[in-house]
Amino acid sequence: MGLQAYIEERKKDRDLLVMAHVVCGYPSFEDNMQELEIMAEAGVDLVELQFPFSEPSADGPLFVKANEQSLKSGTTVDQCFDFMKRASERFPFKILMMGYYNTAFKMGEEVFVNRIKASGGVGYILPDLPVEESSNLHKLSEQAGIEPIILMTPTSSDKRLAILGKASRGMVYVVARKGVTGSKTNMGDDVISLVERCRQHTDVPMGVGFGISCKADMDFLRGTADLAIVGTAALKTWESSGAEGLRVFFAELMA
Repeated sequence: MGLQAYIEERKKDRDLLVMAHVVCGYPSFEDNMQELEIMAEAGVDLVELQFPFSEPSADGPLFVKANEQSLKSGTTVDQCFDFMKRASERFPFKILMMGYYNTAFKMGEEVFVNRIKASGGVGYILPDLPVEESSNLHKLSEQAGIEPIILMTPTSSDKRLAILGKASRGMVYVVARKGVTGSKTNMGDDVISLVERCRQHTDVPMGVGFGISCKADMDFLRGTADLAIVGTAALKTWESSGAEGLRVFFAELMA
């Protein structure tokens, strides 16, 4: 089942799905597995596994720290793919690779796509790869049945959104505000307007991320987005109150 079909099937039971985020190897792969267990118990629908990178340009301070610490502890790309495989075999949610283009470039685009597929992933998010430079990677992805997740942002013109929409498959990641991850987003008419603009250019499901942190944000997005993307708030909770805190966080978020 492709990513878009999976999302549409899951939406028959819930009006707003949840995509969560884990930085591979931070604080450790053992911690990562415990986080995923909690996410699975809560009914999370998708998880981004972030492959750590030295210059995570789309990420805010907490994820920058997590990337740095993971790399310092010796996390490798091979370990991340091994972890993706174990997770995809163990949990019911779908898994996306999130990272930066350097990872694909260094190993070769075809190897990159095939390793995601072999590891049970359904797609990838590479926020630093312009769509104009992604045609070969997208072609290889289509051949493998792997979805490249396109980002649409508040600064994108309608002309730009049309180009992005044409390239989108599986789902679109709608960036709720300018800047990097981590800051609180004020949910308002501008977010609704952005999603509506994006929908004019593609018919794939819309996930909204950057600053989603509580049930009030979830309630606001119902009827507008197809998925709420939750990253920094969950990691903050894990760092401050561990497994039990994260369990409560997702229970309240998805109530």
